[in-house]
Amino acid sequence: MTGMEIAKRDKRVLIVSHGHPTFSLGGGEVASYNLFNGIHDLPGWESFYLARVGPPVNRHKDSALMSLRQKEREILYYANDYDHFRCSNRNLAGLQQDFVRYVVDLQPDVINFHHYIGLGVETIFALKQALPRVPIVITFHEYLSICHHHGQMVKTSRNTLCYRSSPAECTNCFPHIPESQFFKREAFLKTFFEMADFYISPSEFLIDRYVDWGLPREKFRMIENGLTVEEIVPPRPLPKGGRRNRFGFFGQVSEFKGLHVLVEAVSRVSDKDWGDDSALMIFGGNLEKQPEAFQKKFNELTEKAGNRVRFYGSYRSAELPSLMKDVDWLIIPSIWWENSPVVIQEAFLHGRPIIASNIGGMAEKVTHNVDGIHFRNASVEDLIDRLTDVLRTPDLWDRLRARIKRPIDRQECARRHTEIFNALLAGVPGQGTSSPATTAPATAGQGTQVLDRAVAQPL
Repeated sequence: MTGMEIAKRDKRVLIVSHGHPTFSLGGGEVASYNLFNGIHDLPGWESFYLARVGPPVNRHKDSALMSLRQKEREILYYANDYDHFRCSNRNLAGLQQDFVRYVVDLQPDVINFHHYIGLGVETIFALKQALPRVPIVITFHEYLSICHHHGQMVKTSRNTLCYRSSPAECTNCFPHIPESQFFKREAFLKTFFEMADFYISPSEFLIDRYVDWGLPREKFRMIENGLTVEEIVPPRPLPKGGRRNRFGFFGQVSEFKGLHVLVEAVSRVSDKDWGDDSALMIFGGNLEKQPEAFQKKFNELTEKAGNRVRFYGSYRSAELPSLMKDVDWLIIPSIWWENSPVVIQEAFLHGRPIIASNIGGMAEKVTHNVDGIHFRNASVEDLIDRLTDVLRTPDLWDRLRARIKRPIDRQECARRHTEIFNALLAGVPGQGTSSPATTAPATAGQGTQVLDRAVAQPL
């Protein structure tokens, strides 16, 4: 394609995600997909979505590239040879053959990574080498590169919070991995992140963590995840004398989500305060994929709670508005630092105050006694007190709801992103370390050195 042809067409953004919402409903997938659609809604822009898939989805025989039926701007890339410790793609030949070939043929003006898990950080280098003048933006959704413990920044021994990563601290969590390997892991990952022109985060808290880890603050910008708004659910109709006493949990059923804290707290609220009509409604799946010890603990706690807890199983994002109709309060009891749970914005969109742990992105997004309530992280006793306050204060829900600010939609989120993209394309100082006009391609020697590190560092 000639320069004149490129100038005539709309600017083209490629969104790269570690999963497609059709197969995986994590917050990062939903956020990246909403951005993909939001950008395409803007005049002068078009967007494409490249998402990684793996088992149980079957790979095509001859190519790792697959399409979704009737989805011309969406393509799947099959990748299933991934090193979780180094966040590394071990199938470098396949990366060049299919992933890079597709992107080069597409000729995007900007590439926005929304994760690298399953894909490998080598994808960043491979595209920078193939398209050296195309700005690359990385959107961080969690702390996976900082923390080997599922990116939770929680100690493996007692699930207590980790306040700062270091090779020494990481070895304390994983004694079978030498400190030197964590040092190499950090250097290896930073090598690839430094190739990006700019970083985006949905929370200031996450930015602080990555800056503390060593990435430059001047390359970061905070942009909230944008929502696709189709309908707004009105408050639950109350019978005469009724209370705002229906509590909802939406998310994965796991220990890190703090469900054991929540269910135990609910079971211990006094009978007088709980009454006969209060309920905790749990919407979430993947319990069967959790460690057996947690499954046993969760099942025992829900049995003890009796009819106070109703477990509805997994749901799809399109179902959330209808499920929210029966909920007054949303509870986010996570025991890890959560970056920017999409469910917070979804709750605020529908005018539901939130009861949340007082840490991380939860404390940043939910303001205590303004649009929600904080409780001390992982404290069953403090959560009991907050639930009791809610049940004893009839007007609290209305006061908090009145001060909820509507979250941004996908169009506004896309507009804020394209401001950054335009600045990068124009080579504005401070919007990345290089511009499309000045970025130099990596040499063959540099490329070999970088990629060799992916496969030449045994544990």
